[in-house]
Formats: sequence, structure tokens, C-alpha cells
Amino acid sequence: MLGTYFYHKIIRKTIIAFGTLFNDLYIVHDDKDGNDLSKIKVPIAYGPTQKFLARLEQVQELNKPVQITLPRMSFEMTSIRYDTSRKLNTAQTFKVCGTDSTVKKVYMPVPYNITFELSIISKLNDDALQVVEQILPFFQPSFNLTVDLVDELGEKKDIPIVLDNISFQDDYEGDFLTRRSLIYTLQFTAKTYLFGPVPGGESDGLIRKVQVDYYTDTNRQTAKREMRYTNTIDPINADPDDDFGFNDELVMFTDSRTYSPTQQTDI
Repeated sequence: MLGTYFYHKIIRKTIIAFGTLFNDLYIVHDDKDGNDLSKIKVPIAYGPTQKFLARLEQVQELNKPVQITLPRMSFEMTSIRYDTSRKLNTAQTFKVCGTDSTVKKVYMPVPYNITFELSIISKLNDDALQVVEQILPFFQPSFNLTVDLVDELGEKKDIPIVLDNISFQDDYEGDFLTRRSLIYTLQFTAKTYLFGPVPGGESDGLIRKVQVDYYTDTNRQTAKREMRYTNTIDPINADPDDDFGFNDELVMFTDSRTYSPTQQTDI
């Protein structure tokens, strides 16, 4: 219910997973004969594009060779919105075996779309095009990314990352001493799910023990119990997929007590 603290870090995990998609891109510079001169990994960081442009213009020590400062990439989350097209019955529940080997009943997740903006900043157009061509073929127009959304459930879901739009701008203004910035902007939508609070594992929903009391009469008010049959799994903490056995026990009684399920004792 609202007011119960929980934090699955789903939005944070989605942001990290999105940035990880682009953290292994390279550009290659050739000489006039087509021989490789250098292979440079393109750095990526979270933040608005304007932040990195301001650093290039204001910090003098960044006035270094192009391959050290540019190209680079930046990305940021721009919006979160509810996705009505993937609406589920939020009152419906499902059971899942959690990472602590307990069966938990969880409400269906809520579909949300998270919009991202990826910017490729470069001085040379060929550098930017190398990066763009290493990205576009994988989005037709979506790319599925598997994310472990809820740790205690071990719930992994495929999150489609959809490429919505590509734009380009050249921010060059001024004389020849002014630093030029070519910016390719790619808009993406991550179709993720948000989970509510997960119940605790006090009761895992698995039957691990069966207990039956036998009476001398069908009238529980006057009948006296004669025998108790108990069956437990061995080991008691076994999971459904484990190799386990059963222990049977028979106990005879001469008293007139009755087992109380609420107090879990003989009264």
C-alpha cells in the first residue's frame, strides 16, 4: 500500500543498462594509404550535452588534440511516462520463487516508458559518422536489453530500447580559432516495468509439513484423539527442484487434548 517503503532501483538500473550499451565504441584514424594510425575508445558520461560544450569552451586546459577531447558521448534521461498500450491488470498477482528460496506473491508490474537522449559530440564529421554507424544497425527500430529489475525476485525482463529519432546540428560560429562542435542527437525510449512492494518471506507458500490427528468419534466435542500422523520433507528447507525425501511419524495419545492451529500447540 502507499506509504510502505520500498526501492527496487529499477529506474537507476535502466539508466545504467542504457549507458552500458554504448560504452565500448571506437573510432579509427587512417593515413592516406589506408593504414590505421590510431584506435580510440569514445568516452561516454551521464549529463546534458550543454554541460560538456560549456567545458570545451570555458576550460582552457581542454584545448588539446582532438583525439583526446573529442569525440565523446553523453546521455541523459529526459522523461518518464505511463504506457497505456502495455497496461496490465494491476489487481492480478503472480507467484515467483525469490532468491531466498521463498515463494512470494507479487502484483503485476506497471509499464512505463523512459525517454533517453544520446548525444555524439565531435569536431570531425567522419568521427561522428563512425560512431553513428556502429549504433544504427542494431536498432530495427528496437534492441532488447535484459535487466534484473527486482533483486529479491530474480525477475529478469527484456526491456526494448526503441530508436525514435536522429537529428544533427553544427554549432560552429565565429572565426577559425573557435572550437567547432558537430552534434548527433539520438532519441530512445526504454519500455520498462515498475514493481510495487514485495511481500516478505515469512511464509513461502510451500507445504513442508502435514499433520493429522485421528479421533475415536466424529463428534469433536466429546471424542478423544487416539493418534497423530506427521509427514515432513527431508531436509525441511528443501526447494521444489531439490532432491528430497519424507519423514513419517506416528504418535499415540491417551489424553483429551486438541491441537489448536492458531496457537500451534495442544490445549
